[in-house]
Parts: sequence; C-alpha cells; structure tokens
Amino acid sequence: MQTTLLVVIFGVIIVASLLAAPRRVSVDGFFSGKSDSGVAPGLWVLVLSQVTTWIFARSLMNAAILGYYYGIAGTLAYAAYYGSFLTGGFIVGHLRAKGAGSLQDWLGVQFGTLGQGTYNLVIGLRLLSEVFANLLVVGLIFDALAGGSGTIAILIVSVLGLAYSAWGGLSAALRTDVVQMLLFLVALTLAFGALVLTPGFSLTAVLTAPGASGPYNGWILLVVAALQVFSYPAHDPVMMDRGFLADKDTTRRSFLHAFWISTLCILAFGFFGIQASLVGAPYEGQLIGTWAGMFPPWVFALLVISLLVSAMSTLDSALASSARLAVEELGLATRSLMGGRIVMVVVMALGAALTLWGNATLFDAVAVSGTASMFLTPVLLIGLVGARRIPLWSYLTAFGAAVTGAFVYFARGWDGVAAFLPEGHKYEQLLVICCVVLCIGFVAVLAGARKG
Repeated sequence: MQTTLLVVIFGVIIVASLLAAPRRVSVDGFFSGKSDSGVAPGLWVLVLSQVTTWIFARSLMNAAILGYYYGIAGTLAYAAYYGSFLTGGFIVGHLRAKGAGSLQDWLGVQFGTLGQGTYNLVIGLRLLSEVFANLLVVGLIFDALAGGSGTIAILIVSVLGLAYSAWGGLSAALRTDVVQMLLFLVALTLAFGALVLTPGFSLTAVLTAPGASGPYNGWILLVVAALQVFSYPAHDPVMMDRGFLADKDTTRRSFLHAFWISTLCILAFGFFGIQASLVGAPYEGQLIGTWAGMFPPWVFALLVISLLVSAMSTLDSALASSARLAVEELGLATRSLMGGRIVMVVVMALGAALTLWGNATLFDAVAVSGTASMFLTPVLLIGLVGARRIPLWSYLTAFGAAVTGAFVYFARGWDGVAAFLPEGHKYEQLLVICCVVLCIGFVAVLAGARKG
C-alpha cells in the first residue's frame, strides 16, 4: 500500500513538472533559458533553480550516510561543499568582469582549444556522473520499497524525465525547478518537524554525535572539502551556466541566497542519518531500509518523496547543460532543438546504462570529480584573480596532476595503485592525494606565471 501511494505521488510530481514546462520553446530558450519574449530569469527563479539542482538525491543520501557513520562531523563535511555557492559566485563575478560569457571563453583566451578541451572533458564526465548517480538513487529507493523493481523504476524515470527535459531544454529546467523545489521544501520541512518532535530527540545529542564509526574520518573529509571547495563549482556546468543568465547583481544575490538555503537543507537531511546512528538502527539499503523501520510511514514517505523530487530536478538540469556543452561548446550537433534533444537522449541512455555497473558508493563520484577539478584552483586564483599569464605547460601539468589524482583514488583498490598510497582509511588517502595535486598544480603555475 505504501509503495503504491509513493508511486502515485511521484506520478503526480512528474505530471506537475510536465505542466510547468513551457508549451513552446525557442532555440535560444532551449540553450540559454530565456522566455519566449527574451526575458532572463528573475532572482528567485535562479535561487530555487540553483538550490534544487545542487540538492540532488545523491547529495541528500551522502549527507545522511556521512552523518550516520561520522556524526555531525560527517554532515558538516558534506555541507562544506555548499560553500561552492560562495566560491562559484566569486569566480563568476571575475569572469564577467573580464567580459567572458563562460569559463570556456576565458580558458580559450588563455590556453586555446587545448585548454577548453581538457576542461570540457572533465565537466562532460561530471554531467554523466550526475545523471548516473541520481538514477542510481531512484533504483535504490524502489529496490528497498519493492525488491527487484529498481531497474524498472530507473527506466521509467529516465523516459519521463527525458520527455519534459527534451521538450524545453534549459527554459523547461528553470520552470520545473521552481515547482520541484517548492515541493521539496514542503516535504523536507514536514519530515524535519516530525524528527524534531520525535520522543527522545535531542538537538544536543545530534550536534555532538560521534556517529557509528567515530568522527575522525568526518573531520578528515571536512579538510578535503575545504581543499576542493574553490575548484568544485567551476567544474559544475549546471552552476556555471546559471551564472550567466541574468544581470550581475541578480546573479550575485542568487548565489548568496542559494548558499544559505542549500546548506540548511543539507544539514537538516543529515540529521536523519545522525539520529539513526544515535538510536543504534542498523544500516540497511543506503539508509532507506533503516528509515523505513525508524519512522512512521508518513515520515518515511516524505523522506522518499524528497529524494525522488531532488533526483528529477537534477536530471533535467544536467541534461540541459549537457546539450549546451555538446552543441555550443563542442559543436557536436547543430544549434537546433533537434540537435539538443539528440544529445539529451544519448546522455540519459549512457547514464541509465551506467547504473547497471553496480557501484553504489555514492560519495566516490563526488571525491573523484572533486579531485579532477582541482587543477582549476591554482589556474583561477593566479590566472583569473591574480591576472597573471600562465603558460600552457603549467596548465597541462596542473591538469595532469589532478586527473592522475582522481584516477588514483578511483583505482585505490588495485594492487599496482595501492602500492603508491599510504596505509590508512580511504578518506585519509584522499586527503593525501588532494594535497599532492594542489602542491604540484601551484608549483607548476607559479613557476610559469608572468605579469599579463
């Protein structure tokens, strides 16, 4: 009965998304998000779109899972990534001051097609991981609710999400983001209120919780997040795309509001994981099975709805950014509605296919892509903010170090790779990798930097 009700509610959300999508769309609206009359999105459309596309299903599960294992330290570590709205807004402000229309524009001026190509490779992989990870969470939810139905749910969500995304592109993503974010906020607020009012809930206990595995690795992850938070937003095309849709003042304020709203939401969801560890609940099905036994059915339903809504909201934006990347930056298809839609179909199909791979370690995608993006930290700080000319060899050295570091973390279980890593927990190894990547990047960039 509960599963049927959740399916019906999710169906209503999809229908609402379809109704919110524009009936007609121009090529410019499809790729740049403008209305039929050419009007840019307003402040709160941008804010809600920024928040809902960054509070994706994987993020909510990561916050809760890290909270379960490492207590408040784990949740704070993941929440620290949402400082990306502050660093991302800072980067966008400097890019626009230089007259750039995107990060690719600036990289092209500085490093030519090779600079753009290496960056586009990283963000292409990032977009694909977004589609994969959110579909994976959908599969995990329905496997927990009705064993064995996850693959079917993934296929259904893929088709329906693609339907309205491919119809309206970025203009559809912006409009549906508003509807989806409002639904998400209602569901999360009600669920969080129920959590706080649960007999035995203690805010002091949550804020001092050690987690099921102790807080040490949570604090390690917090340091990792601090090292990655400058470059992390720059490799997320969904955030970067929204930095160039409206005027500078509206954009600046949208990043600030998105920061505090998204951080509060992530912390709130993390509390559900921390509470599970405090009551000694067993870890089942990426916490989905755990919550099913912990909370009343209606609270569990709200948590699941929050996850499903966040998955849908991220999928449409990831597809819209994929279309813009492939068409406007890479020139792989014509700048037409058909060209953009073909790209969306390909990306959604690849993302759905990757869910068959079987890797359900959700934080790994964040760690790998975050490490790969770290070549941008010295390049942007010294080249963009410091206005220094950086030679191509310095850029490529920083890029090579970051991509190698990401691969090493991904392949840390391989015997040939493990031999180069220090003994310790995987997050301790990640911290070492990040420090080495940054050191190599800064040395290379500083060695070659000259006054512009």
